[in-house]
Amino acid sequence: MKFVKMQGAGNDYVYVDGFRETIDDPEQLAIAVSDRHFGIGSDGLILILPSESADLRMRMFNADGSEAEMCGNGVRCVAKYAYDHGLIDQLKIRVETGAGILPLQLFCNPAGKVEKVQVSMGVPQLAAVKIPLALTSVDPYVEQSLNVGERTFAITCVSMGNPHCVIYVDDVDSFPVDVYGPLIENHPLFPRRINVEFVQVLSPGEVKQRTWERGAGETLACGTGASAVTVAGVLTGRSERCIVNHLRGGDLQLEWSEEGTVLMTGPAVEVFSGEYLPQ
Repeated sequence: MKFVKMQGAGNDYVYVDGFRETIDDPEQLAIAVSDRHFGIGSDGLILILPSESADLRMRMFNADGSEAEMCGNGVRCVAKYAYDHGLIDQLKIRVETGAGILPLQLFCNPAGKVEKVQVSMGVPQLAAVKIPLALTSVDPYVEQSLNVGERTFAITCVSMGNPHCVIYVDDVDSFPVDVYGPLIENHPLFPRRINVEFVQVLSPGEVKQRTWERGAGETLACGTGASAVTVAGVLTGRSERCIVNHLRGGDLQLEWSEEGTVLMTGPAVEVFSGEYLPQ
C-alpha cells in the first residue's frame, strides 16, 4: 500500500490515496500504521476519496481505530495532497467530511506547491444536544462546573462537527494534560467522548493551547479544537474574534466571522512517502 506522511502544525497522519488504493478494513489499518514503534507512526489514518457531492471526500480514523467526523489540520493536508499530486487543479475546492462539506482556499509557494490552506470550518454548534452532552438543560454550555477527581473545572463546550471541551488554565505548559485529559474525555457527561482543549490566554488576540484528542491522546495540534477555542474565547469574554493560536506543533490563525463561520489558516506539509507492508 502506497502512503504519504503529512503534518499540519505537527498534527501528523498517514494519508492513503483512495483514487488509486483500495482499503478494506480502515479501522484496523489505522491502529497498525499509527503505532510509532511497529508501524509508520501517526495520530491516525486519513483516506482521500472520490466524492459525489464535492471535489474530494475525506475519512479520518484516530490511532485507536475509531472514526472521527473531521480534522481541521488533516483536511488542509488532504487539499495539499490533492493539488500537488494532480487530483485537482483549482485553488478553491470543497471537501466532503463527516461534519459536512467544507470550502477551502489553497495558497502556493513560488515553486507551485501548496504551503498553507484556509478552511471554512463552518458554524459552531452550541446546543447541548448537538455537541452532544448527556445533560441538555443548559444552552449554551459556557463556564459550567465539571468535577473530575479532586478538581472542579469551568468548562465551555462547542461542536465544530466534532465535540470539544475548552478549559482555561494559568500555565498550560505545566498543566498535567495526561492526567486530566483522559478523565474528561471519558466523563459520563460526554456520551460520544470528547476532545479537551487546555488554554492559556496570552492577550486578547493570542492564546496557547494543548489538546487531548479522543482516541489519540495528546497531539501537537488540533484544528477543530483551535476553532472551538476561538468560539469559547468570545463566549467567555477572554479573547477577540481574530486570534493567533500557538499550538505545540505550530501556529494557526483563526477568525470567528460576524457571519458565524470560523475561518482557520495554517500550514500543510508533506513529510515523506513510501510503501506499507501489512503484516
